[in-house]
Amino acid sequence: MKIENIYISSGHNFYGRHGKDPLKHTTESVQQVECIAGSGLVGDRFFDYKDDYRGQITFFSFEVYNNLCSALEIHDKDTGVFRRNVITSGVDLNTLIDQEFEIQGILFLGTVECSPCAWMDQAFGPGAEAFLKGQGGLRAKILTSGTLKVDAA
Repeated sequence: MKIENIYISSGHNFYGRHGKDPLKHTTESVQQVECIAGSGLVGDRFFDYKDDYRGQITFFSFEVYNNLCSALEIHDKDTGVFRRNVITSGVDLNTLIDQEFEIQGILFLGTVECSPCAWMDQAFGPGAEAFLKGQGGLRAKILTSGTLKVDAA
């Protein structure tokens, strides 16, 4: 598995905003992030969100992103619009649900698909939510602490 991008955001734009306008918290692309076991990513909106939270870190597939861009003929959005923390390549994220896995010496537990919501159509483009059903990413718990880094090109 390769780490293509890492994103954090200090606030929620869509989460808990059903029926309301989204907020305007930026998503920051970072080269590395501290993963704290049981808590989340330092500087991210879900850090210490609640005990035993299953979405301490989220993953999204770069291959799915490329397929979505082609299918919807949208090529002016970057992977940050999905508001997932880690963009990966080389692995089917759904195979990691209910599995422990290791990246760069950090142990994670895949918990559930990071299901797309209606906001995807607004954030990426019409049809994104439907396209991403079953491939919206992965929510995971952080089991050991460490620094996760974008892989060198």
